[in-house]
Amino acid sequence: MSIPDQDTQELLTLGTATLYEASGLDCFLDAAFRPAWDGAQVVGRAVPVSAQIGDNLALHHGIEAAGPGDVLVVDGGGAPFGYWGEVMGVAAQARGIRGLVIDGGVRDTQQLAALGFPVFSTAISIRGTIKQWPGTVGLAITLRGRVVRRGDIVVADRDGIVVLPAAEYDRILDASRSRAEKEESFMDRLRSGETTLDVYDFRPLGSPIRDPAR
Repeated sequence: MSIPDQDTQELLTLGTATLYEASGLDCFLDAAFRPAWDGAQVVGRAVPVSAQIGDNLALHHGIEAAGPGDVLVVDGGGAPFGYWGEVMGVAAQARGIRGLVIDGGVRDTQQLAALGFPVFSTAISIRGTIKQWPGTVGLAITLRGRVVRRGDIVVADRDGIVVLPAAEYDRILDASRSRAEKEESFMDRLRSGETTLDVYDFRPLGSPIRDPAR
């Protein structure tokens, strides 16, 4: 599916936490995935890639296979190798690829930041790679327990990463909008001085044992 430009900005404004909570799904990626440079954020369609540990040939094939609006989502086995750097970022950006999510390492983070090419990885590493196994491109992969399929919607920001099933996208977006509106009404009440215990109706859950001297 194609993601309208207005949806891209709205998804980033809603944020990964709201999208995850509103989805009702275990659609978040492991917290080990972090932005390779401060301020990185991305929305796009997933193109899954599976690479052999320490071998980045599959990523080069992924760049060729992906196009405008796509995000490469790579299983690099979580290994701390420099699978991706400035050269590949330039090549990907020229094809309209929006970003990279990889269970593995990347390098050239300062240059990637200068390019404005969003990268989320589980390691930063300058360790070199080989090029022997072409891997898989477009087939479903599993990243630390989460299945990622081609066409799933990837949203990544400073808080984390969600992978939204394409078939659930419209429902999740509607639910996220409703959640955001509800939370804003809660914020108004909190600003007026109400406690979180009352706004979220936590009091029926019990009271703490208190120091009787206080």
